Amino acid sequence: MTIAQLSLFIVRLLAGTGVFLVGVHLLTSNIEQLATGKIKELFGRTADKRLVNMGIGAAATAIIQSSGVTTVLIVGFVNVGIMNLHQAAAMIMGANIGTTVTAQIAALSAFPITTYIQVLVFAGIMMSMVCKKDGMKKTGLILSGLGLVFIGLSLMSDAMKMNRDAIQSIFETVDNPFLLFLIGILLTALVQSSSATTSVIIAMSVAGLTIGSGGNEVLYIILGTNIGSCVTALMSSMTAGANAKRAGLIHLMFNTLGSAIFFAVLLCWPGFMEDTFRQWFPAAATQIAMFHTFFNVTCTVIFLPLCGWFVKTAERLIREKTAPATVTYLDERMLSSASLAISQLEKEMVRLSDTAMDAFRTAYLSFSEKDKNLIEPTHQLIDQANGICHTMVNYIIRLSARSKLADERPISNLHNNLGDIMRIAEIADNFTKYTQKAIDNNLEFSSAVQEELNKMVAQVDELYSLTKQAVLERKPSLLPQIDRVEDGVDRMRKKLIDSHIQRLNQGECRAESSGVFINLVSNLERLGDHLTYIAHTVEEY
Repeated sequence: MTIAQLSLFIVRLLAGTGVFLVGVHLLTSNIEQLATGKIKELFGRTADKRLVNMGIGAAATAIIQSSGVTTVLIVGFVNVGIMNLHQAAAMIMGANIGTTVTAQIAALSAFPITTYIQVLVFAGIMMSMVCKKDGMKKTGLILSGLGLVFIGLSLMSDAMKMNRDAIQSIFETVDNPFLLFLIGILLTALVQSSSATTSVIIAMSVAGLTIGSGGNEVLYIILGTNIGSCVTALMSSMTAGANAKRAGLIHLMFNTLGSAIFFAVLLCWPGFMEDTFRQWFPAAATQIAMFHTFFNVTCTVIFLPLCGWFVKTAERLIREKTAPATVTYLDERMLSSASLAISQLEKEMVRLSDTAMDAFRTAYLSFSEKDKNLIEPTHQLIDQANGICHTMVNYIIRLSARSKLADERPISNLHNNLGDIMRIAEIADNFTKYTQKAIDNNLEFSSAVQEELNKMVAQVDELYSLTKQAVLERKPSLLPQIDRVEDGVDRMRKKLIDSHIQRLNQGECRAESSGVFINLVSNLERLGDHLTYIAHTVEEY
């Protein structure tokens, strides 16, 4: 293969992969928007039954077309206490079954009918342009996404067919099971999609290419993709609470143990592929897709009865840093009166917001004074806020189960406000990272810059005071003033960043400080946004 041929092959392969990923994204994002509301409702209301939860996880993933999205949702619900770890473990196992649907769709590319499926791109785009209803527009984009999936697969397959001999000579030399397993892990971790990696392998098979001697070698890559797919959930749980981290760990343990068992079976049975799936299915693409499904179903059957063990192991490995913070205003006996319970929740929410803002102020003081000793007190306040939020969420769930339709709106507002308040706590945590980086790199900001930052923080404090007043007194009349202050925060961010860039161009400050400074003022703007979101909930009253 010449350099020109190699370059052309890489371009076409990347183009095909790109089109495939765009198609998957269109499918995932639009199906998610249509179905996620009901999926979330199922997640929140499901009983503590393994088979039911496994089925929900499988169905949700088959609908959304992404185990990553499903697992991230599960991690999020575990983090806020809507779902326990036993439910999460069963749903994660089910999600692994649901994700095999994408591979089955990809396997259809081996059949001539898929040529006609590609026309869905045009039909779907026309639907999204012509139809006025949002649901029909999204349906059109889903059809377009499905068509793009097959076009992407076709492009990848055609690229490989054109250079079949050269590619075959390369892959024939790769027969080490451990290396192939590692390739599957790394490729999937890189693109954060096991479906993408599996679909590339299927496209290779459609082009008539084999890996190694054509035996079990391709299966080792498929096993690796299952471990690589854990990256998304692990990343989403990093900044979350202990239970969310445990959910991510359960996902990793489940996929790793399953892959290890099958890896050992394949090593001991070199003719596994030849004796089984090649005997049952004529098309190579179907063989790979069916093995992918068989692997995940088998692992789920084996490990579903062991959900309790996975949970206990995760709890032993990941300990709670601090005990949950106690609440002041919530009492179980008040749940019998929705109006009283809501009133108490509002009081507790104000206490939570005060705690989150205290964390932010302490974090900012740590930054402005370059005082590393204030980082730990900030983290203690954040932990306290997390504990209060966790208790409040559990209380809201119990209240929702007893409430009437008329109470749903204020309860929903409370839940949304909790999310915005905890984003404030996250911003406080971000500030501690900026402080640490500024200290480690000896970054200095001029007194003029510090003064401007202080002014922006003062505006944020004013915004918080107004928001607190609007919510406590239920005064929508304060909203215009709140919006003006928030606009001032936005303008201040632009002014500060523009001034910083000017100083940078003039050589008046170090380039290393840019990342810290821009992130800092952007986080201040985000804080203002979240406060404004909270304030505007009074429009419902």
